[in-house]
Amino acid sequence: MEALTEVGAVAGPIEKTKLCVGLFIASESTFFGYLMLAYVFFHGFISSGPTAANSLHPASTGVYTAFLIASSGTIWLAGRNLRKQNRRGFLLWLSITIAMGLVFLYGETREYLHLLSQQVTISRNLFGTTYFGLTGMHGIHVIVGLTLLSIVLGIDLTRDRGPRYQVAVESVSMYWHFVDCVWIAVFSIVYLWSTR
Repeated sequence: MEALTEVGAVAGPIEKTKLCVGLFIASESTFFGYLMLAYVFFHGFISSGPTAANSLHPASTGVYTAFLIASSGTIWLAGRNLRKQNRRGFLLWLSITIAMGLVFLYGETREYLHLLSQQVTISRNLFGTTYFGLTGMHGIHVIVGLTLLSIVLGIDLTRDRGPRYQVAVESVSMYWHFVDCVWIAVFSIVYLWSTR
């Protein structure tokens, strides 16, 4: 009977944690949906100055996008190794996920520096405002995700893993998949659709 009580005590918070992360992701999806709608809506009003077509480089950004999308696979492999209690495999795939996220941030930083060198700023015109608003918010979410992944890595390296550790990893993994999915939508709209 005691074992059942312990399992029940752990199961409640686990489901609540994942539910809270799911609700947060749903609210953030709505937020990003509005940012993307604003970008699409105002895209038609830009008649002069910098635009996506004359300012962005879809091919080079596509390379960094591939790293971010691949990181969804590596975080999945990390979780799979965690469930199999393969600590070495978990740490390897988690570290690769973090590295891929950093490569993506490097690419986004390069894109920003290039745009700023061309005098494309958030206040230059509607393109600058909507582009930096949308991609900047996504960049902040990537930084949050990388911070969470690094905390998970730090906990694994410095402490014993308890029953809630796997739930924490799964919750952070849900968030990371969300960040990747949002970027696929942003890349499709900003770099593929509006640069034609």
